[in-house]
Amino acid sequence: MEDYQIVDLYWKRDETAIYETDVKYGKYCFSISYNILHDSQKAEECVNDTYWGAWNAMPPHRPAFLSTFLGKITRRLSLKRWRDQSARKRGRGMQVFSLEELEECIPSGKSIDEKMETQMLTGILDDFLEGLPVDLLHPFRDVQLP
Repeated sequence: MEDYQIVDLYWKRDETAIYETDVKYGKYCFSISYNILHDSQKAEECVNDTYWGAWNAMPPHRPAFLSTFLGKITRRLSLKRWRDQSARKRGRGMQVFSLEELEECIPSGKSIDEKMETQMLTGILDDFLEGLPVDLLHPFRDVQLP
């Protein structure tokens, strides 16, 4: 069947238009979708959605080249499905890693003066503790527990 005859069937709302489209362009649409999705079941679903899209688009629109029209619909639907599929895959297990990286970028809420005072106090306490005799640091090391 010629393209203009198939388009006329769509305009008449004759359901044989879908059958004739599948006979003539089913493999063509499937190959477009499969090359994008690499999954025959999802490609077949996109081809069926292509027929639905053509059914809804044709009464107001009369394509000059049916193959190009169907190919465009198939490609658009397949790319949309591929984007949706890859968006769900994006970031699996990576959210925690990303948040750990961002911890270094998040401000602590302390001013620079407070951070400097904390560092200086830490240094003073470390020096003081290093200068103490060992016996003073471990007063209970010789105590026997019952």
